[in-house]
Amino acid sequence: MGLTFNYCPLLPQSTSANFFLLLLIMYVKDGLSLLLNPPKTSTIPLAALNLNSLSDHFQTNNSPNPPPPPTEADVLKKLSQHSDAAAALRYFNSVAVSSPFKHTQRTYQSVIQRLAAAGDADAAQHALQRMRAEGLRCSEEIVAAILSSYSRSGSSSERALKTFYRIPELGCRPTVRIYNHLLDALLGDRRFAAIKPVYDNMKEDGLRPNVYTYNVLLKALCRNHRTDAARKLLAEMRSRGHPPDAASYTTVVSSLCRAGRVEEARGLVAEVEPCLPAYNALVNCLLNETRTEEALRLVDEMAGRGVPPNVITYTSLVGALCRGGDVGLSLAVLGRMIVSGCSPNVRTFASLMKGLFENGRATEALDVWDQMARVGCERNVVTYNVLIHGLCSTGNMKNALDVFEGMGRNNCHPNLTTYGTIIDGFSKAGDLEGATLMWNRMTSGGCKPNVVVYTCMVDVLCRNSMFDHAQSLIGTMLREDCSPNTVTYNALIKGLCDARRVGSAMDVLHEMRRHGCPPNTRTYNELLDGVCEEGDLGEAFRLVNEMLGSGVELNLMTYNTIIHGFCLVGSIKEALLILGKMIVKGILPDRITFNSIVHAYCKQGEVRNAVHFSCGMTREVGYRDVFTYTSLIYGLSGRHRLEHAMVYFLKMMNEGILPNVATWNVLVHGALAQMASSEVVQKLEDVLDDGGKPRS
Repeated sequence: MGLTFNYCPLLPQSTSANFFLLLLIMYVKDGLSLLLNPPKTSTIPLAALNLNSLSDHFQTNNSPNPPPPPTEADVLKKLSQHSDAAAALRYFNSVAVSSPFKHTQRTYQSVIQRLAAAGDADAAQHALQRMRAEGLRCSEEIVAAILSSYSRSGSSSERALKTFYRIPELGCRPTVRIYNHLLDALLGDRRFAAIKPVYDNMKEDGLRPNVYTYNVLLKALCRNHRTDAARKLLAEMRSRGHPPDAASYTTVVSSLCRAGRVEEARGLVAEVEPCLPAYNALVNCLLNETRTEEALRLVDEMAGRGVPPNVITYTSLVGALCRGGDVGLSLAVLGRMIVSGCSPNVRTFASLMKGLFENGRATEALDVWDQMARVGCERNVVTYNVLIHGLCSTGNMKNALDVFEGMGRNNCHPNLTTYGTIIDGFSKAGDLEGATLMWNRMTSGGCKPNVVVYTCMVDVLCRNSMFDHAQSLIGTMLREDCSPNTVTYNALIKGLCDARRVGSAMDVLHEMRRHGCPPNTRTYNELLDGVCEEGDLGEAFRLVNEMLGSGVELNLMTYNTIIHGFCLVGSIKEALLILGKMIVKGILPDRITFNSIVHAYCKQGEVRNAVHFSCGMTREVGYRDVFTYTSLIYGLSGRHRLEHAMVYFLKMMNEGILPNVATWNVLVHGALAQMASSEVVQKLEDVLDDGGKPRS
């Protein structure tokens, strides 16, 4: 059928005899029986007896008219009434002790299914052993439930196989349903090579695969990047009388999209019966590739084929449009969604709020927050975190704290992301006291900080020049087995360089290497900025060579930092050479690059070169800014050419660029200097006119 997998040494492909021989070997290897092994990680004690029930039973037995023992139906009803698996197990254990009732296959099946559904496969296995010890046969439902619990865990395929090996001794025969759950467990554990032999053994047992079987095989092929084989399997399903369902098509469409074969995915969606999940997968793929217009047309196509978009479709559109900055269109999509009778959910509102905040529309984001309450959409910790992050990013820490306090009143508990967001907000504001108070609340509440929160605290300590405390906190991270990352060390290096403690920053560079944390481009850029500000160009070149030797990328900021360093010491020719290398590397200069060189020319009195270079800036970058014009005005004023300086001042105003304080200061100093110079000249002329005698 075109379905091939890699050979699996665990499951030979020869015959059923070889297959079960291997099962026997593995079974013997792991012990005579799971009955002898206690559960490793069971969260529900198997023998957790209800002592109150026992006490009531003994008191009842002393009464003259003891109640009749419960029937199987009574026990099954009581088991179904318990709210969780632990309570059901306690009742299951106690009823056999406190009454003459003997558990049946159905009562065992009920409790095993509850345990398996709760994810406690160990307790379910031991209940199965008790059942076999009592001579009860195992049903298909019980085996399927246990295999299903292993499938959900995603890491217990070995134990699922062992359970499958024991089917004959459990008094049960393999069925299609049992095989399906085993295949699903192998898929969840990414045991792709083991799936084909199990599937072959299923056919040798005379069992015909159903749609569920084929869907597991399709997922295995797609996750193993065998999309073409998956497409062939779709055709085989049809030929064998098992038409693919929505899950089948969605699996293959998603795989095609991940492989970048979007047009093939579109063709497959168009040629089969309209399928909402497959359409959603394709819409999401187009949005991820920023093909928004095509995604919108596809949504129209969905409606035209009688497949109305659902909340997943609309939420994907809203989120993608917000990320792309088209908030207006995202609001229009939301309106269409509501008009069509599709109610937005928490994710829809969260995406919209996030997009509004990121596009500077905080007032509308708060309106969306209020709208959630009006439409009855329950706010969860995710939406609270989006709101708090948005408020913190706009510097509105007071309102962020008010929202934080309101979480508890609304029965929504803050998580690590909540605390980290507020600490980060305080950090960016340089508010050490606020960050420390929130840190203390977080740790006292039992919430353990992660590397992101630690890094925020390191940052705020550095912003307050508390470098010893920051380094001590990094030491705490190492002791707490929360390894600091490059961002953590970069915060410390930046703080030290800003404080002109470049030597200490270099020590941190060596420390981060010792702890296996590689420096990145930003690390070196901060250090380059520090050494260039000190005029140590030799150290700057050493760092650049180190970057090149380590394979660390030199970006625009790296080149700008080096150019600025040369300009600071008046080495304009060297700065221009670096500019040339930068352009050869395919990195285009920006306003910072041009302004550094323009300012350096003006400082050296080479105003003509500065003007010429600024014209190139207009061609490459698009416009000159206030810094460019202020540098030119400074250069001309310093050469006593105030009239020419005023020409550039007026030109700046005509271009809609407003002067800043530095611009006005340069003009005032230039005017005063020219006035003073004129008075001196006048006095000299007067002296010469009076025969060298000054006037009274």
